[in-house]
Amino acid sequence: MPKLFQIVSWPMLAGIFAISGLINVLCLTGSIFMLEVYDRVLPSQSLSTLVGLMALALALYIAQGGLEALRARIFVRVGAILDGTLNPVVFAVCARAPLRGVQAGEAGLPLRDLEVVRSFLAAGGPAALLDLPWLPIYVAICFLFHPLIGFATVAGAVALACVTVASELATRGPIRRSTAYAARRHALSEAIRRNAEAVAAMGITPHLSARWNAINGDYLAAQQHVADVGGGLGAVSKVTRMLLQSGALALGAWLVIDGQATGGVMIASSILVSRALAPVELVIGQWRSFVQARQSWHRLSGALARDIAPSARLALPPPRRILQVEDLAVVVPGTTSAIVQQVTFQLEAGQALGVIGASASGKSCLVRALVGVWPTARGRIRLDDASIDQWPRDALGRHIGYMPQEVELFPGSLSENIARFDPAATAEQIIHAARAAGAHEHILRLPEGYDTRLGEGGAGLSAGQRQRIGLARALYADPFLVVLDEPNANLDADGEQALTGAIRGVRARGGVVVVVAHRPAALEAVDLVLMLGEGRMLAFGPTTNMLRSALVAAGRPVPPDRRPDAAPVAGRMTPDLASRGAA
Repeated sequence: MPKLFQIVSWPMLAGIFAISGLINVLCLTGSIFMLEVYDRVLPSQSLSTLVGLMALALALYIAQGGLEALRARIFVRVGAILDGTLNPVVFAVCARAPLRGVQAGEAGLPLRDLEVVRSFLAAGGPAALLDLPWLPIYVAICFLFHPLIGFATVAGAVALACVTVASELATRGPIRRSTAYAARRHALSEAIRRNAEAVAAMGITPHLSARWNAINGDYLAAQQHVADVGGGLGAVSKVTRMLLQSGALALGAWLVIDGQATGGVMIASSILVSRALAPVELVIGQWRSFVQARQSWHRLSGALARDIAPSARLALPPPRRILQVEDLAVVVPGTTSAIVQQVTFQLEAGQALGVIGASASGKSCLVRALVGVWPTARGRIRLDDASIDQWPRDALGRHIGYMPQEVELFPGSLSENIARFDPAATAEQIIHAARAAGAHEHILRLPEGYDTRLGEGGAGLSAGQRQRIGLARALYADPFLVVLDEPNANLDADGEQALTGAIRGVRARGGVVVVVAHRPAALEAVDLVLMLGEGRMLAFGPTTNMLRSALVAAGRPVPPDRRPDAAPVAGRMTPDLASRGAA
């Protein structure tokens, strides 16, 4: 995690400190003006002196206002520089977080933390902290007026410092709890939004509402505690400062009566004490924002430290020959138990593999490892003899087409979704991918064709349409390895024929296809079948042989065209698993 001075240039930081120094020097204008009025103008009855002092004070106040505006603009730009520097890195961390097992509510927390830090900088919170170092100078001037005034100022500063420490101790825990409750609220609201139809159809709204109210109540209680503590301590600091200002005025009056000070010193010291303690009061008022920004910065630093970004790797030539899986074991990110283990097979260019098996047998885990989104616990996945972890992530993605079970499309045009938002995509590439997926004619029937704007998640399209667009996205730019997880779950007969044609098209151009399927129609164009059971490889062989064995094991009749002599290449099937695999 870079430090602030590594993000913002030294000249800018030096300029901020210099401007803050000038602002605090100019803050003495009011005290010196009152001192001169009472000690020079009134005794001399000189209007010209008064006019000159007034003109000088006006110029100094204008300069002070200009410098404060300039400092505020600089802080806004410092926040923008911080955001612009860290945002790409933090976005990548958030994008990789679900792949490491991070909960949905916490995956986007680094981006929100960065926004909190940027907002703190832009809101002027650091200005109060930069004014604090000038407190000793104000105290020293108070001592020059009179030692008693200096000691009164020190006592006031100590009192306000105690209030600041109390604010820190009292708000640290509630702010941390408030952030945690906010993350839980966000996760629940996102889950409700994504499953709005199921929630409404099954009458779950009252139960989820009760859960939301409980979490929201905890969040509001933590926020209320923070607000109560902050507001109370802020009021204490304000009253303390006003009391000290009046006390300084009374002390000055006593010194005037006793002949130890002039009337100008009395008024000037009162103004100076108030100004000396103003940064402390401002810090207390900003303390909640400061604590939130500090906690966000620490969490952000921890998230960036835990996330290991892929190291730069040498670009390899495009794969064209073979996919090899060697003794593969896969675990769910964030856990230690293997979901898939001891899987070994090899596919050459032009071959297609169907993966079958019972539910929860590890099929989706296997394909997530094949496309590199889940790391392998043991074994290797190779493309043309190179392990996929040797590839730069972005470069590998250009050679892989992946269609998950739940097809998620992004806000934007339909053509942008097919092209994976590649700014260099051409119309020919997009239309070629759509034709390969059998979706071109369907897209042309839409009101705006390829320029149709999609809402979040592909809103505006049916499930079958989203699946066709997801298939076209997987086929964009003719990737070597195409992995399809339940690609016909929402397709009609026409869509299944298009899927079969798409698989044959990939094979014809020398690609490799892996298809996870429960419905036999998705296996018409594959030449090999892998059966999984409880995460292990039960059998692997030609499609007709595997389906014949599955039907025989299930006690079902075998069609005449599925009676080859060869048996499955490897593995053994139990009747129960075979039946479910054939289904």
